[in-house]
Amino acid sequence: HLLLFLLFVGPFNCFASYSRATELFYSLNEGLPAGVLIGSLARDLRLPMAGGQRLAAPQPPLSFTLASRGLGGQYVQLDNHSGELHTSAVEIDREALCVESSGATISGGAAAVSSSSSPSSESCLLLLDVLVLPQEYFRLVKVKIAIRDVNDNAPRFPVPHIHLSVPENAPVNTRLAIEHPALDPDVGTNGVQTYRLRDNYGVFTLDVEENESGERTPYLIVMGALDREAREEYVTVIVAEDGGTPPLVGSATLTIGISDINDNCPQFSNSQLNVTLYGNSSLGTHVITVHAVDIDLGSNAQITYSYSQKVPQPSRDLFHLDESTGTITLSSKVDGDTPRLHRLIILGNGPGCIPAVITVLVTIIKVMTRPPEVVPRFIANEAEGVVYLKELEPINTPIAFFTIKDPDEKYKVNCYLDGDGPFGLSPYKPYNNEYLLETIKPLDYETQQLYEISVVAWNSEGFHVNKIIKVQVLDDNDNSPVFSQPLIELSIEENNVPNAFLTKLHATDADSGERGQVSYFLGPDAPSYFSLDKTTGVLTVSTQLDREEKEKYRYTVKAVDSGFPPRESIATVSITVLDKNDNSPRFINKDFSFFVPENFPGFGEIGVISVTDADAGQNGWVALSVLNGSDIFVIDTGKGVLRAKVSLDREQQSSYVLWIEAVDGGDPALSSTAKITILLLDINDNPPLVLFPQSNMSYLLVLPSTLPGSPITEVYAVDKDTGMNAVIAYSIIGRRGPRPESFRIDPKTGNITLEESLMQNDYGLYRLLVKVSDHGYPEPLHSTVMVNLFVNDTVSNESYIESLLRKEPDISVEEKQPQISIEPTHKKMESASCMPTLVALSIISLGSIALVTGMGIYICLRKGKKHHRADENLEVQIPLNGRINLHMLEKKPVEISNI
Repeated sequence: HLLLFLLFVGPFNCFASYSRATELFYSLNEGLPAGVLIGSLARDLRLPMAGGQRLAAPQPPLSFTLASRGLGGQYVQLDNHSGELHTSAVEIDREALCVESSGATISGGAAAVSSSSSPSSESCLLLLDVLVLPQEYFRLVKVKIAIRDVNDNAPRFPVPHIHLSVPENAPVNTRLAIEHPALDPDVGTNGVQTYRLRDNYGVFTLDVEENESGERTPYLIVMGALDREAREEYVTVIVAEDGGTPPLVGSATLTIGISDINDNCPQFSNSQLNVTLYGNSSLGTHVITVHAVDIDLGSNAQITYSYSQKVPQPSRDLFHLDESTGTITLSSKVDGDTPRLHRLIILGNGPGCIPAVITVLVTIIKVMTRPPEVVPRFIANEAEGVVYLKELEPINTPIAFFTIKDPDEKYKVNCYLDGDGPFGLSPYKPYNNEYLLETIKPLDYETQQLYEISVVAWNSEGFHVNKIIKVQVLDDNDNSPVFSQPLIELSIEENNVPNAFLTKLHATDADSGERGQVSYFLGPDAPSYFSLDKTTGVLTVSTQLDREEKEKYRYTVKAVDSGFPPRESIATVSITVLDKNDNSPRFINKDFSFFVPENFPGFGEIGVISVTDADAGQNGWVALSVLNGSDIFVIDTGKGVLRAKVSLDREQQSSYVLWIEAVDGGDPALSSTAKITILLLDINDNPPLVLFPQSNMSYLLVLPSTLPGSPITEVYAVDKDTGMNAVIAYSIIGRRGPRPESFRIDPKTGNITLEESLMQNDYGLYRLLVKVSDHGYPEPLHSTVMVNLFVNDTVSNESYIESLLRKEPDISVEEKQPQISIEPTHKKMESASCMPTLVALSIISLGSIALVTGMGIYICLRKGKKHHRADENLEVQIPLNGRINLHMLEKKPVEISNI
């Protein structure tokens, strides 16, 4: 961006003649693989390229770069040197790239535009900005790549089944728009072009209309007459086809329903019916039922019956016509003045129709004045012609005796039973003209309560007489209550209000009266906090339910009738308590502590955070997240595994305190937090760092008069580790000099002292290779430093000493490990046994301190000036962290004496 800014705001007079914007147009098909050449910017811009025509003077190479890698940049690869533009590995999908034809231009993106300057009237363009450098050829090139559509999408209907309703009286050429036309993301001729029916049944065809926006809508055209009564539905397949090569198709099921109109009128199957009626028929006797048919539907097929005005009033009074059913019954008594022939003209009326006509001829046969006599003698309980029988009476229960008499005593009389029911009439032997009426099948009050049967007697002359008997069946308690469902499954959300309604139980009893009255009771296994209303069957719960305490309840309920003895039935109630998000996630601990060795690999498992939620389903799903330190730590939501993104260094930070939040999946969500403490355990990953001396090339002047036991200098080092990893030991592992054993180093403090008095032949340069080592486990780390001591009275030729220091000393490395006694801090000593020793050591120490102090004062007074000059020449060293092969320096006494 800074380069672009400088290019645009810099001195325009340097390259003003070359700074211009250029547009290049390319086009390619969608869906091409990677590496397809789109175009060469250098060739199309006619820019000189290396290897082309010979130039008068050498020119800097051209460079092509995308100004920004927006949406369009991911679909192309630009060669920065040649300027060739190729397709990238990201396949171009025109339908996904240009969803809407908006005409908007987006830099580095894509746009669907319609412009006269574009490659086509309706194009999907990739817009790229390319910078051409260096500044001698600088220009901003606007590259527009038109994405050509290919037929890679088949037409698709938005619904698999399309329903269309057509009235049966629709005239030919009626046009009906088909909703849900097919959709095709492709454009132009690759979009939907035509529709067709797979089966048109010879009465339908399709046409397509195109509106101003280019949308094509299919229309169903009626080509023939329709008749719902002949066929009420047509099922075919509508096929949409695009204009691609080859064309692609899509289909959906088209159901064409033919709606009814009132185009049919009632019709009788016969024009005339003949019926005979006996003169002694009782009132209400069924004469005949006429029936007309209208093949329309619903209200168009409703029929009513009525007499024609041509039917005389006496016939209307004698015969009743039911206008809904068409049933004709006898409504008046037949007497001697009643005409013997009646012509009944009946009309079948339909809405908006001419009535259908049928003629019923009724012939009345007169009965002789002395018909046979039927004399009943009832055995069962009878009152006013009605016999009462209990439904549990056994088969062959006698009802009545019938005696058949002929008053003229000259005709043979027969008798039979007319009517339906579980009854039988048979001659009673050995008597003549005696008949027994009895039950021949079980009675069932719930099936039928009242029977009307007729005992018919006729003689040889054909004269009939009827005796009508009514049998009333009395109810017994023979039916148990029946639940509508043997298993009643219910559900209720937990934390319900007290006395919450659960359901209303319903049981039916086919018995009548009190025997059919049902009462409801809870079974013995029902918990006490459930209540059931005895009369209404309303089931309630009196307390709040907690799903986490109990999720399922299952117990029995009884339905008992009021008969004697009472009968009952049992149903099972199963209640599921539905979960509500009333429990927050709960961590196993509020505080978690994890001990992790430093340098633990990134994304390694630090520990597992255990969290539970007593809720169920989505309410019990728990998602974990790190509230702080999310840039370093991540947590696995599913398993609760805490990980660090990077390796942790104890020396940078020894501990971390995190807050972990657990959020459940309820709505609204509940959450809780826990504290996580991560303590890093030290690993011996840092060698000791020598702070003094600061240089391997420094040296210290040691006067020959230095007393034995005097401190000369010290080696001071620190270790970033802790514990035993930071306990430092000092040792001399290499020596070089006239008498190198004259110096020793304290393994604990690093102090270097003079062991023996220096003689005349001890003058010269001493080089001590000091090893600084920690006590780390499993392997200690160390550093080395070179301590240079120059024994002489003065330093008269510093350049010579420095030349000696620059030579690599030939020092043999000693492998002797320093011995440091590390006393445990937790061990207690007995005061009684140590007290005398401590007193003695204290006295000796005080005396030694006094003696050393006196000697020191004396030496300082005599040689204070020399020591002061030596202190000014002290220099420091830095540790040798690498592996250095040191060799001792060759020095001769003559050379030292000549300094």
